[in-house]
Amino acid sequence: MGGPPNQPNPLYLRPALAPRSAALTAAAAFLHTLADGLSTPLNVVIPDQIAENAARFDAVLRRHRLAGGVYFAHKASASSALLRRLAATDSCVDVASLEELQHALACGFTPDRITATGPKDPAFRYLGTRVGVTFHVDGQGELEALAGLVRSHGLAPVRVLLRLSGFPSSGVRRLTRRSRFGTPVADVPRLLDVVERCGDAVELLGVGYHLDTVSADEKALALEGCVKVMDMCRARGLRPRVVDIGGGFGVSYLAEAGQWEAYTTELIRAVLAARPPLAWGNHGYGLRNEGGTLAGGLSLYPAHREVAGPAYLDDLLSTRAPSLGRPLAALLLENLYDLHVEPGRALADQCGLTLARVLEVRRDGSGEGGDVWSLRLDLNTGDCPLEDHGILVDPLVIPTPAAGRGRGSDVVSDGPVGVHLFGNLCLESDLITRRRVFLPRLPAPGDLLCFVNTAAYCMDFGAHEAERRPRARKVAVTAGPQGDTWRWRLDTHYWPLAPEAPAHRNGTDRQEEASA
Repeated sequence: MGGPPNQPNPLYLRPALAPRSAALTAAAAFLHTLADGLSTPLNVVIPDQIAENAARFDAVLRRHRLAGGVYFAHKASASSALLRRLAATDSCVDVASLEELQHALACGFTPDRITATGPKDPAFRYLGTRVGVTFHVDGQGELEALAGLVRSHGLAPVRVLLRLSGFPSSGVRRLTRRSRFGTPVADVPRLLDVVERCGDAVELLGVGYHLDTVSADEKALALEGCVKVMDMCRARGLRPRVVDIGGGFGVSYLAEAGQWEAYTTELIRAVLAARPPLAWGNHGYGLRNEGGTLAGGLSLYPAHREVAGPAYLDDLLSTRAPSLGRPLAALLLENLYDLHVEPGRALADQCGLTLARVLEVRRDGSGEGGDVWSLRLDLNTGDCPLEDHGILVDPLVIPTPAAGRGRGSDVVSDGPVGVHLFGNLCLESDLITRRRVFLPRLPAPGDLLCFVNTAAYCMDFGAHEAERRPRARKVAVTAGPQGDTWRWRLDTHYWPLAPEAPAHRNGTDRQEEASA
């Protein structure tokens, strides 16, 4: 895997590609047609993929003979198409703002399929209570506020899930991550006193947690803790029936574990000055060199996971409870408790990609690590903030037709090359990634770079209109019967209708459709 004489061995981080993503990224002419017509940056979502992902999570629940539901954490994506496609399945949705609640209702979710979570302002609480969604409640104050709304407006009792935190461990002490959400388990008796006092206005549906970790040990401790609190509730005459374990099931972004291991090993060597830098300014992603000794910790999302998504949930449910000793799924089943899960990132896995046009290719000189190349893209860090979420993967090069190759670049390299990816903002800090990215060949101006698997958190979370640049457009695509042709619509115009059905309100919208 060696590079040309003046280039170091490439340290690729090739993205994992599900069949739909692989087929879409292979449709170069179709993607260029989209980019030519709608410009870049351009976000492309694949609604059918999220339905398939939801079915896989459902299959895990059925395998363990558990009732319950899969709730998409809406905050992971603002796409209307993804939400509308999900509404056409048996899945549910978890919303974290008034606007997300309104969006979920407009996309076809009925209130009994919606939970409301996170910090809630009065308008969010009012609409949720008025239409009858279920609330995740962080503490006594929120519980009393909901009860007050119900009483003052003469509404039906509101269903609530008590969000818990601070789960104690017995025997070998397990450290649990501190959370600013939820009521510590030690304070649950006082919270249940409030539930009983508000019995005319709230219905206790169950308990839950959300841990900002992928540690299976922490999650097992929390799930067992929830079962114990459910027992406490029943001992007081309450009748909860749901345990909600949130999300955090993980995604494997890379195709090969070996590439991740090789990259992180070489990153450590670079930080310790044992090899040329691998990142802009020899950035260490949390690692640092203190007098020749490695210090700090790697603050990156573990890009390759052997077990992620539905498989992670399957493993968790098969895990024995830390103190009760029974498999966690068995504990839920024996008590006839329903299980709610709230994947966000994992449910949107492989559901979208982001396209950026290459505007400029420049050789900035040569260094100890080989030629130094810079690519300026029609994209900025707000359009695709991969590194804000600690994700490192290589973009794919989608070349223009052969006639356009080499335009504007002073040297064309046909072999592996290391490049820095700069954004289109007039800011020194606008690096799409600080990492020196290795590509199989040097792109030319006009080529597209395709950032894969960006539907969760990357497309929408950091989007802005700095320098009056418009936000990236978003389209939804569906594959033809043979999987080798594609149709598209603007994200906001997509509905999960059969292709021949009239999906648009007027004839001009038909111009949004195209085939590869």
